[in-house]
Amino acid sequence: MASNRMTIMGTRHVVSAGHYLAAHAGFEVLEAGGNAVDAGVAAGIAVGVLQTDKVNFGGVAPQLIYTARDRKVHCIDGLGVWPKAVTPDYFVKRHGGKIPLGVERCVVPAAPDAWITALERFGTMSFGEVASAAVRFAREGFPMYPLMAEFIRDNRDVYARWPSSAKVFLPRGRPPQAGEIFVQSDLGGTLQYLADEEKRPARRKGRKAGLRAARDAFYKGDVASAVTRFIEREGGLMRYEDFARFSVRFEPTVRSRFDGIELHACGPWSQGPVLPMALNMLKGYNLEVIGHNTPEYIHLVTEAFKLAFADRHHHFGDPRFVKVPIKGLMSDAYAEHRRALISPEKAYPGMPPAGDPATLARLEHRCVPAPEPDEAPGPGDTSYLCVMDRHGNAFSSTPSDGSDKTPIIPGVGILCSGRGTQSWADPRHPSSVAPGKRPRLTPNPALALKNGRAYMPFGTPGGDVQTQAMLQVFLNVNVFEMDAQSAVEAPRFATYSYPGSFEPHPYYPDRLYLEARIERSVGDGLASRGHKVYWWDDSTWLAGSVCAIVADHKNGVLHGGADARRPAYVLGW
Repeated sequence: MASNRMTIMGTRHVVSAGHYLAAHAGFEVLEAGGNAVDAGVAAGIAVGVLQTDKVNFGGVAPQLIYTARDRKVHCIDGLGVWPKAVTPDYFVKRHGGKIPLGVERCVVPAAPDAWITALERFGTMSFGEVASAAVRFAREGFPMYPLMAEFIRDNRDVYARWPSSAKVFLPRGRPPQAGEIFVQSDLGGTLQYLADEEKRPARRKGRKAGLRAARDAFYKGDVASAVTRFIEREGGLMRYEDFARFSVRFEPTVRSRFDGIELHACGPWSQGPVLPMALNMLKGYNLEVIGHNTPEYIHLVTEAFKLAFADRHHHFGDPRFVKVPIKGLMSDAYAEHRRALISPEKAYPGMPPAGDPATLARLEHRCVPAPEPDEAPGPGDTSYLCVMDRHGNAFSSTPSDGSDKTPIIPGVGILCSGRGTQSWADPRHPSSVAPGKRPRLTPNPALALKNGRAYMPFGTPGGDVQTQAMLQVFLNVNVFEMDAQSAVEAPRFATYSYPGSFEPHPYYPDRLYLEARIERSVGDGLASRGHKVYWWDDSTWLAGSVCAIVADHKNGVLHGGADARRPAYVLGW
């Protein structure tokens, strides 16, 4: 399949990121001697400046890290928790079961701790070194690009409701235009403050002591005080103690094997297991013979995802609060049972029932909202980045938190993670609200191994479309033998036949979107099977923006792909 860009190849290191300047920030760190973790953190912090419409330094940053020295995959959740003061029925009693825009949906920001924890455990550089590019992008500004300018313009009224957000996103009293320099001086000041707080302890006690000081400056210092004072004034529940007691967690990954590849994804505190669960079902078909983007192929992939999303809706939540039968859900026996529910000729109407992996019984769904009218599903936020270095280390991360759901904190330049939008107000749901509980996160980086070595870090923005776009790219590479760039540019499809992850959790039964480069006859074949077919443009950012690196271990070459649907780019050497 032809691509608009060539695959970038390197023999030492490659970085692929959701914004071209973030890729450059990571590449500079690699060229300076940093490893994949140093470069990934640099690119991730930069993304939180360059894509603040959809990512924020005060947001989330789940990470998968492969360390070559011990051939292990590590997962940092990078996800905050609900404040201590919230109650399970808080939103039922106060807001009729809705989780409104604003500070009441805030959870503790996890990204700063996630970045610093990755540096402390696996990196070689200081926070100040890896954040230097982001500081410059924030203080000196960067050229506004069309997609971000369009998003701010479309959400102007939301930004205008909060003076602190309007100050940043509506400079000169209007949305910034593409090509204008976009400055975020308060954000730059906060990043520099953490770097400054790091210096003295680092000189006296070493790099890790400096990193801990930078972390404490955020969670126990001036930043925590400023954020929580503002939230309390605005009527939110977050308090200083919620910041001070917080720390990210190392979590086990979930794994699937496919044709000699070991695929690692995040656990059921996120939607991560949907990816390997769908893949497990599809292992029962000869996809190469069925053919790429034929009606039969799109139907099978879509039906597998509908089954996986049904289990996501019924089972997934923070495992510290709910019992998730993840071992059973990931088993080959359960995949075989679920695969048998797929009709090759007929789409399941709406969302299929969930399953009990122990008894194989069908389960009645809870908390299924009424179907939405005939309107377009809303986009998700997020970005993505991945790095592989000359040592064989790999870094895969999906930072997120859009700026149109919660206000920018005055004088600090960040928001307090609004990821509470992915919880459910109904206490019956496994991802319901509770003090200290994590929402069910959509961002979910992936990382594949071959023969015990890092082979393919990949991921994407796109909310509920993420796992769908990721699996299509994975199959493009590993079944249809596309090069990395062709794999991420190939036309995609996505189902919305499940309750969405974002408040108010919209549900579009049978809805299936296709990019218009897919032949119309394919859409007709899908419609004849019962799918409600809708058409995107030839190429749309709503279909995700996958970045991936594929390692050719035989020849010692790294192949990088970056999706042209958004301003993603690859650099390698």
